[in-house]
Amino acid sequence: MDGSVARPRPFLALGLRLASAATLATMSMLVKLAGERGVALPEMIFWRQAITLVCVTGLLLVMGRLADLKTKRIGAHGRRAMFGIIGMFFVYGAVILLPLAEATAISFTAPFFAVLIAVVLFREKVGLFRWAAVALGFAGVLVLTQPDLGIGNAPNIPLFGAVVALVAAFLVAVISVQIQDLNKTESPWSIVFWFTAFTAPLMAIALPFFIKAHSLEVWGIIGAMALCGALAQILLTSSLRFGSAGVVLLMDYTSLLWATWYGWSLFDRAPPATLWLGAPLIIGAGLLIAWRERRLAVDRARSAAQAETGLS
Repeated sequence: MDGSVARPRPFLALGLRLASAATLATMSMLVKLAGERGVALPEMIFWRQAITLVCVTGLLLVMGRLADLKTKRIGAHGRRAMFGIIGMFFVYGAVILLPLAEATAISFTAPFFAVLIAVVLFREKVGLFRWAAVALGFAGVLVLTQPDLGIGNAPNIPLFGAVVALVAAFLVAVISVQIQDLNKTESPWSIVFWFTAFTAPLMAIALPFFIKAHSLEVWGIIGAMALCGALAQILLTSSLRFGSAGVVLLMDYTSLLWATWYGWSLFDRAPPATLWLGAPLIIGAGLLIAWRERRLAVDRARSAAQAETGLS
């Protein structure tokens, strides 16, 4: 089995990641709404983690699956929590500092980091087809966001915000690899639970310095953001159980469509004219990867069957 893949089932992984992308885009929209209404970033992250912890624990109690939380890898969970909470500050910070579509577009550098990590840490062989698909997807992002993504000459893209978004993309790739490693021995529920169990108390320490009174509408936004985050985390973690990080991260491209729509409908930012050119390239890259992974899975199954026949 590939050292960077827990249980290869590419179509299921890609489907879960598609759902995760839509849910994360909705969460990002709610983060931006909360930020515009004066909710501090540490407070957002506390409620996001605390509500997720309560939801996951409650669901496991109802399902009678608290045993899923047993682990012999508490150190690995701790490292994942450390990178995860830092990553949340950068991911949420990018959403607050940049328009939704631009923040989302820059986040699409994560697959490049994921591929590099796979090559360096796992010596994974990345063929020309996957490199070409990644390049095609990123070309679609560039076409769609032109000229807004010109960091050097676009006045509406703060350099600091762009750097925050790039660091966030790198951390997303690192966290994806950590989750994939944990998926070899841990259930998705366990991974999400221990992440929130480590980080919610940590953020509670900072909460008194940032919390303030909110209207009922703002509390509704905070609650919806946290619930979207909980669902997205389960979907994201599950996707990495069935496919490699360098592949499933490609599905995150579809969140740009959601971000563009949210930006237009809620934040009065019209979608770029290049949407109808860039979107087909992005979606096409994901379909190419799905087709290629399916072919590889069929070839592996055929080879295994032939090997078993030869031994019998």
